[in-house]
Amino acid sequence: MKKLESSLLNMTLVLTAVAVVMGAILAFVNNLTSGPISQQKEKTLAEGIKAVMDCDAINVAKTDTVRQNDAKGKEHTYIIYQTQDQQGHDLGAAVESTTSGFGGNLKVLVGFNPEGKVLGYTLLEHAETPGLGAKADKWFQKGEKGDIIGKDPKEPLTVSKDGGQVDAITASTITSRAFLLAVNNAYSAFKATPAADAETGASKQIEK
Repeated sequence: MKKLESSLLNMTLVLTAVAVVMGAILAFVNNLTSGPISQQKEKTLAEGIKAVMDCDAINVAKTDTVRQNDAKGKEHTYIIYQTQDQQGHDLGAAVESTTSGFGGNLKVLVGFNPEGKVLGYTLLEHAETPGLGAKADKWFQKGEKGDIIGKDPKEPLTVSKDGGQVDAITASTITSRAFLLAVNNAYSAFKATPAADAETGASKQIEK
């Protein structure tokens, strides 16, 4: 067999063939893993909703999307999961809220009862410093130093350094401010959305 001459054309053809093959492999792997990844995300969200609503057997009766502008005029999107118990009684809602923390986006899922008091929260995404800002996943939980559970953000929650009632994470005031802003914004979005209708809301069960 005659050896191919080394030329720009030959190199281009080889590189193109390699790119096509690699693209096909990546597409196959992506298609293979997208399903399990999507299922895992749904499971994580469902577990998160149960955790922040402090209830093991609930229904997501309605999902709403709210867009609001912050104090600087930047638009943010919030996803509100209106929840009910097994008898169709309103339990409040879990709200996804994202702000900018010290290291990047800080996405929080916050649970509110029908009156607007904080039932619980969980961090869905963050890029905060391990051992410092990353402590936000525990710092503001019930019984901890920055406990916000049971508080009503009708009056925005702020850190004590800014005249508020919430103790900031040690050496992580920026993260603490970002976290409380996410909670305050979630509350505002929650209050802008009517509770799910027990008769007409499409239910998605997430009980164990």
